Amino acid sequence: MIRAGLLVLALLAVAGCQTAGRLAPLEDGPYAPGLAPTTGPFADEAVDGLTVGHRLMASGEYELALEAYSRAAGETGLTVDVLSALGSANLRLGRLGQAETLLRDAVKEDPESVPAWNNLGVVLMEKGETGEAMRVFRTAFALDGAATPSIRDNLRLALAKMENPAYTGGDNHNFDLVRRGASAYLLLEAP
Repeated sequence: MIRAGLLVLALLAVAGCQTAGRLAPLEDGPYAPGLAPTTGPFADEAVDGLTVGHRLMASGEYELALEAYSRAAGETGLTVDVLSALGSANLRLGRLGQAETLLRDAVKEDPESVPAWNNLGVVLMEKGETGEAMRVFRTAFALDGAATPSIRDNLRLALAKMENPAYTGGDNHNFDLVRRGASAYLLLEAP
């Protein structure tokens, strides 16, 4: 019985020495990886923080999106796209002061950024600053060349609210957040 046990242990020890079928050793050491790899076999599969954040925003995960946008800021710096994205995430989380500051910084960084102007207008509407919001939406509309229907709708709603402060827009009163690219984030105004 003891000999059979020793034989099994010896076979296991010999089998453990084989390299076939085993995982390759880590190239960078035993520690967990940091940021997405920029070199090596997985570099082309890395997704930037802005893309991750946009996907999280679309799925309603605003806190996680904010974290992804913050990582993007660490990767690329505070570009107009990152500032606008951070502002939009803060808006969705109800942090209007932070959202306004970030979006104002974005339009200072790039005065022709249509998404930043539009999203700043949404923040101002949420804060009840209809007059300034209307001016900001007009700027976004002019820069966009009337190409984006959601920006036109935002301007139309702001104008209606300016003409009649009691205007609620009915059951489908929406302001749209936009970002660079093909998608838009829908922001529903509370009744």
